[in-house]
Amino acid sequence: MTTTVNDLLRTYPADLGGVDRDAMATCIEECLRCAQACTACADACLSEETVADLTKCIRTNMDCADVCNATASVLSRHTGYDANVTRAVLQACATVCRACADECGRHAGMHEHCRVCAEACRSCVQACDDLLAGLG
Repeated sequence: MTTTVNDLLRTYPADLGGVDRDAMATCIEECLRCAQACTACADACLSEETVADLTKCIRTNMDCADVCNATASVLSRHTGYDANVTRAVLQACATVCRACADECGRHAGMHEHCRVCAEACRSCVQACDDLLAGLG
């Protein structure tokens, strides 16, 4: 299946330096998917009657969404590529996604949106780890 991310990576006029384009595309897509899930989960938490019990979840969701959006942006820029920056951003994204998955996981039994968000976060962690492994 072709996606806009794949199309743009395929049409990039310069060499990507041996980076696995499929892993890169998957990671960008998973970061964007996770950011959306975290934004929606934070909003859903704000609508829960027990919102006071969900403040850490809301904060973690918002932090995760911001980091995932930033990671997708950094991964989408290839001119002047710096592997050390990419590695650091991917590691930060995986870290915050793990934290968010753990926090949402604590509420997943009571709130379906937290279960869905935790799954998106875990998927993003895997995509970040896979891309990191390919960067060497």
